[in-house]
Amino acid sequence: MTTGNHSRVRLGTSDLSVHPLSLGGNVFGWTADEQQSFAVLDAYAAAGGNFVDTADFYSAWAPGNTGGESETVIGNWLRTRGNRDDIVIATKVGLHPEASGLGAATIKAAAEASLRRLGVDHIDLYYTHRDDDTPVEEFVTALDELVRAGKVRAVAASNISAERLAEALAFAEREGLTKYVAVQPHYNLVSRATFEGPLAEVVAEHGLATVPYYALASGFLTGKYRPGGTGVDSARAEGAARYLAEPRGPKVLDALDSVAADHGVEPASVALAWLAARPTVAAPIASARTVDQLPPLLAGATLELTPAQTALLDEASA
Repeated sequence: MTTGNHSRVRLGTSDLSVHPLSLGGNVFGWTADEQQSFAVLDAYAAAGGNFVDTADFYSAWAPGNTGGESETVIGNWLRTRGNRDDIVIATKVGLHPEASGLGAATIKAAAEASLRRLGVDHIDLYYTHRDDDTPVEEFVTALDELVRAGKVRAVAASNISAERLAEALAFAEREGLTKYVAVQPHYNLVSRATFEGPLAEVVAEHGLATVPYYALASGFLTGKYRPGGTGVDSARAEGAARYLAEPRGPKVLDALDSVAADHGVEPASVALAWLAARPTVAAPIASARTVDQLPPLLAGATLELTPAQTALLDEASA
């Protein structure tokens, strides 16, 4: 399925216009080598995709890696394809082994390192990867300086509490500094409390966009992991399997199966469509190791659920 003609969505209060499915770069340089990564990126772009998500930390956890491998792969792809202006690149600061935390000096140095690995002169969307005890005044000011220097177009926050998000927004507003335009929370059908509630309320109040990660719950919402199943060959199998032990896990799978059958699509498409239709959500993030894994993800960007189907999923996931 192609979504080449699918409309773009505006990312919060920014001037960034993005595809409603963000391609996760966490697998690049980890479970997908450069050749496989290029194939996935090519297929995503050919289908109209333009929103690629990475971090300076990806893929530091893999044997032999030091962090930044995903950015390097994406940078090599941009250079060989000559398509920089067509792609919205999101990356993050704060978790790299050699640049951890949100201190001003760390943010400045980490941004320069990301620009080098990506081979670009600006980052489109720059996230604080995980909040810490750095005063909001310090990191908000540091991010503003990057925007004023033309090195970053817009800024966003991942893994932040409602209170800290509100504090950062209030400080930026008061001082006339660059404000967050989006948040990237852990959010999916089997993990709703990680976003819904106070955080979602702050996001809506300030007109921010939501770009959820773990949109498919480490693969659980693809339907590959079933009660009594033998599992699948995946680096994420253990993370996905734990949802089967929760009462709502099998209930959500049953609801996904029902709706997927109605539309003749895969459960992953339904899970992404449900997420994409939630208030403030602009583009769920999902990753693919192979080109074959991409079509059901892209299908989720165009699938429209009926009110009854949405209600079924809401009830199963409550």
